[in-house]
Amino acid sequence: MNGALKAAWALTVFVVLVGLVGWIATGEAFFAVFIVLGLVTAVGAWLSGRSTPTGRTDTKENPS
Repeated sequence: MNGALKAAWALTVFVVLVGLVGWIATGEAFFAVFIVLGLVTAVGAWLSGRSTPTGRTDTKENPS
C-alpha cells in the first residue's frame, strides 16, 4: 500500500467519522452527505488499490 492509498483511507475514515459525529450531535440529516462522500472515497480507494501490481514490476525476461 503506497502513501496515496493510505491517505485515501485516512480521508475516508475522517469524513465518515465527521459525518457520524455531526449527525449524532446535531440531529441534522445534512451530515449524511459526509457519510455518503466517505463511502464514495472508500470505493475509489478500494478500486485504485486493486490496480497496484504485486511482486516484481520489471518486464525484462532476463534481468542482468
